Amino acid sequence: MWDSRAVVRVREDAGVFIVIVAGEVDHDEDDLLGAAWEEAHDAGPSATVVDLSGVTFADSALLNTLLHAHERHRDDGRALLLAGPLHPEVRALFTLTGTFTHFTFVPSLQHVLHKRKTED
Repeated sequence: MWDSRAVVRVREDAGVFIVIVAGEVDHDEDDLLGAAWEEAHDAGPSATVVDLSGVTFADSALLNTLLHAHERHRDDGRALLLAGPLHPEVRALFTLTGTFTHFTFVPSLQHVLHKRKTED
């Protein structure tokens, strides 16, 4: 049986902090996501990219943590980018809550990394 628990991994590449989220994300993952935001804040890069392409389900817990991360990044003068492609249920979360326009979405993590590397 496939394990659908959420996984959160972090790393740095091309001058950006990367948070990769996969699986089903609900309130049980608040600690994982909170730790990722703290690492991003402490690392202090000019941008954080959150790769949501592996998220198959998300509820208001993910949305809430992304809204807080967005606010914190904005206050620090840093960009928060959300990378897809988004699973239909995840896209619906942003659409139905009217929060799609609060974030900057990019086609993929690879798109951002390629763009950053070619700018150097």
